[in-house]
Amino acid sequence: METRRSGEVVVVGGGVVGLATAVVLAERGRRVRVWTRDPVERTTSAVAGALWWPYRIEPVASARTWALRSLQVYEELAQRPEPTGVRLVDGVMGETDLADVEGWAVGRLAGLRRATAAEYPGGTAVRARLPLIDMAAHLPWLRERLRQAGGTVEERTVRDLAEADAPVVVNCTGLGARDLVPDPSVRPVRGQLVVVANPGVRTWLVSTAPDGEMAYLFPQPGRLLLGGTAEEGVWSLEPDPAVAAAIVRRCAALRPEVAGARVLEHRVGLRPVRPAVRLEREVLPDGRVVVHHYGHGGAGVTVAWGCAEEAAGLAAPS
Repeated sequence: METRRSGEVVVVGGGVVGLATAVVLAERGRRVRVWTRDPVERTTSAVAGALWWPYRIEPVASARTWALRSLQVYEELAQRPEPTGVRLVDGVMGETDLADVEGWAVGRLAGLRRATAAEYPGGTAVRARLPLIDMAAHLPWLRERLRQAGGTVEERTVRDLAEADAPVVVNCTGLGARDLVPDPSVRPVRGQLVVVANPGVRTWLVSTAPDGEMAYLFPQPGRLLLGGTAEEGVWSLEPDPAVAAAIVRRCAALRPEVAGARVLEHRVGLRPVRPAVRLEREVLPDGRVVVHHYGHGGAGVTVAWGCAEEAAGLAAPS
């Protein structure tokens, strides 16, 4: 068992939520260690398409508040896209009404307007310039920012939160919380995507068919991400060739130049969905504090910074 050190915080989980939380804590002067089962490049966050947009997350009102704070951070990081991996990119969000978006993000989304029929023939849609994050660059950048603030990242598997014998433990284990807490309300929603050589797509696009099937195209540096799926309760991390072919077909129906694009990679990730994000402080009988911070569904990247600041506040001494 680790020796307890005054003022130290152990963050369990090295995805985008865990790293952002660790950065906020470290930059507020706390001594922070991140414990992560996998290298940050192999966490669930690494698989994310990573367009800023609240998706599969509850409660909606809190998620929007966290998302707008995170938007502010991403807009600042987008001024340095090369190291941070954050860019502001134009695109179209299908099956979305302008009035609904303006209702919670009025004046905050650059270039927000109703999409034209030429931009989205399928029906109602909005166009906006949103953060699109290259997780292959962003996660290592977060790790380095944490190190510069004096924090550390250690690869270790945690089977009980009691292993982290620090005054404050922040539980950012995502789907792992299902067994670790345990919290059976956390469940996987499987997402599969196909990475292809970009045939020239410069804008992002998200579309949802009447039957619920979705298609998205996210241009990242040197590649194009095609998605996607949302399979409730499915744990498999193996790419399904039939699903991959269907993804490409749906995306090619929206952008014909995608048909025949060279496939570079197949990816699968499990979104940690919960009836509501768990963001709360628990005081253990021995006086230690555990801040539970998990269940961000498909919006971990979108809400990371807003959530991180709230979690850091809960981790502050009483």
